[in-house]
Amino acid sequence: MLGNNRPANAGLNSVHRNMPPKSASKPPVKTTKWPTNKAKPKQPLPTQEILKRLFTSLCAQIDGGHFANAVKTCDKILRLEPKDADALQTKLFLLLQTEQYDPALALIESDADPSRLAYERTYSLYRLQKETEAKDLLEDVKKSKGEDDRGILHLEAQLNYREGAYREAFELYNQLLDTAEPNSEEHSDILTNLQAAQKHLDFIERGYLQALDKLPSSITSTLESNPPPAQQISNIPVIVSSAAEQTRAAPKKVRMRRVPEGVVPGVTPPPDPERWLKKSERSTFGQGRRRKGAGGGGATQGSSVLETPSSAGTPAKSSGGKGKKKK
Repeated sequence: MLGNNRPANAGLNSVHRNMPPKSASKPPVKTTKWPTNKAKPKQPLPTQEILKRLFTSLCAQIDGGHFANAVKTCDKILRLEPKDADALQTKLFLLLQTEQYDPALALIESDADPSRLAYERTYSLYRLQKETEAKDLLEDVKKSKGEDDRGILHLEAQLNYREGAYREAFELYNQLLDTAEPNSEEHSDILTNLQAAQKHLDFIERGYLQALDKLPSSITSTLESNPPPAQQISNIPVIVSSAAEQTRAAPKKVRMRRVPEGVVPGVTPPPDPERWLKKSERSTFGQGRRRKGAGGGGATQGSSVLETPSSAGTPAKSSGGKGKKKK
């Protein structure tokens, strides 16, 4: 039959023609949205909690010997609590331990009650070699704390030793040694200072006298009767000026590498300063040579010759030449 003569794919082609055209763009990819949990800003710690943490760090730093960092921690505490007595006392202790005496004095002066830190102030003045101020302030500290305070006794002994009062220092160190615990660091320090004071006393009381006894009696009597000579102030500039003249007069050392070969400094005569001039222009030209004929050589053009004066009793000739001779 004719109807059965159509190709097998004719139906498929008609279906294909009836389908809508494919879109060139790709379908959007679906993304899965995860729930986002935004971090909430941390609430600042309360001041008491911060102070607690800072004091914990401060104790650890002091136990570990980190004094410089401990001072910084004290500053952080004082920024939060400027009148914290513990932080102030700890910072003062750290400044004294690290030998920062000027900042320690400034901290004492800024305290509300500087009198309660009088001992620390006295010690700082002593370490800054202000013995007069320290000794005056020490008397006030002894009245308030008592003369038996060990810190005051140590400081008084050190002041006496520095000022040369070795007998007073020796007695104070003996008093401290009797009450110190054996095998302690304080006991060792006291013993060292006691021995130093004892050596000075031995020299003053016995060593100096023994040295005098070994001298001849004439020298000993002179030394004991006459006071030591005091240098006059007027002589000081003279000594200084003479020393300066000696320094200027000191010969300059010649560098041998600059000396020509065969020349001995100070022995070989110096070269002629006129060696660069012509021989006829030198000042020594014509000296030491005899010319022919009596008298000097011929004069150069333009020079004049002076006439020699006539001898006494001999009349000079007149310039005329026709004069008559006297009889």
